[in-house]
Amino acid sequence: MPIDETIAGYSDLAFESAWAVYLIAFVLLIWQYAGARSQQVQARELVGAGAAAPPAAGVPGRIIEQPRKPLSERLGNMAYAVLVVGVVLHVSAIVLRGFATHRFPLGNMYEFVTMATAAAMIVGLVFLRGQRYRAMWVFLLVPVMVLMFLAATVLYADAAPVVPALRSYWLPIHVTIVSTGSGIFLVSGIASLLFLLRLRQPEGEERGRLGAIARRLPDARTLDRLAYKTTIIGFPLFGAGVILGAIWAEAAWGRFWGWDPKETMSFITWVVYAAYLHARATSGWRDTRAAWINVAGFTAMLFNLFIINMVVSGLHSYAGLN
Repeated sequence: MPIDETIAGYSDLAFESAWAVYLIAFVLLIWQYAGARSQQVQARELVGAGAAAPPAAGVPGRIIEQPRKPLSERLGNMAYAVLVVGVVLHVSAIVLRGFATHRFPLGNMYEFVTMATAAAMIVGLVFLRGQRYRAMWVFLLVPVMVLMFLAATVLYADAAPVVPALRSYWLPIHVTIVSTGSGIFLVSGIASLLFLLRLRQPEGEERGRLGAIARRLPDARTLDRLAYKTTIIGFPLFGAGVILGAIWAEAAWGRFWGWDPKETMSFITWVVYAAYLHARATSGWRDTRAAWINVAGFTAMLFNLFIINMVVSGLHSYAGLN
């Protein structure tokens, strides 16, 4: 069927709008952080000078006003609402791309990154919805927005039919699972990086510029649990994607496994995350060492996405780059 260029244009517009909305949320979150710091300074000044006693309750004619929410909390709530709008636009871009091409929109790197970043944002909406997690959105939005920018520029591919090798019902099964798992690993990797920062800047003992960054983050245990919970979800998904990819390879190429560069790097990534889960449950490894293994898995995933797809030639070279 011919490509619907009008719907494809709406898909691109929704994608670009999602990026712009994420940028607005990012600004609000930065403002929230700055507002929270100024409130902390004011609170310390009040404690040092001695706050005036509140007026007595029950005085005739006096109206007792309800205290307003802190500015940082209001900004965080606004940013979260804006993020929801951005995710709706992000998912709409994927759906419209599918309608425009009359296929599942996972036929090239632009579409894969779009799906993976959408999965990361949806996972973020689920796991980072509490007030104490709002500061983490700044660190999640940076890689998501960078990946989306690269997708819209370097990796962009016009809406078009996929190559014959990808015209299979395995495409939506295999690639959807792998891209979703990759998006979840993105959240897990950021949580482990912030956990390592928190270990160097414990709560209440923050010093210097790194301390100023860490002051708004949750405590180290909370970040470690978040990394573990998200990996527990992403690991079986990614593993299932690798297994289903092997089944597809047998149907398409007549063998389950051929040590193609993409297959090899996917297997290495899966082994690294298995090592993280094992280390996380092992005494003496569950803190710093396990977190570094998780970061190594995150790095391997990015290497698999960009270097293997864009530099190394193999049977999985379907990047769709112009």
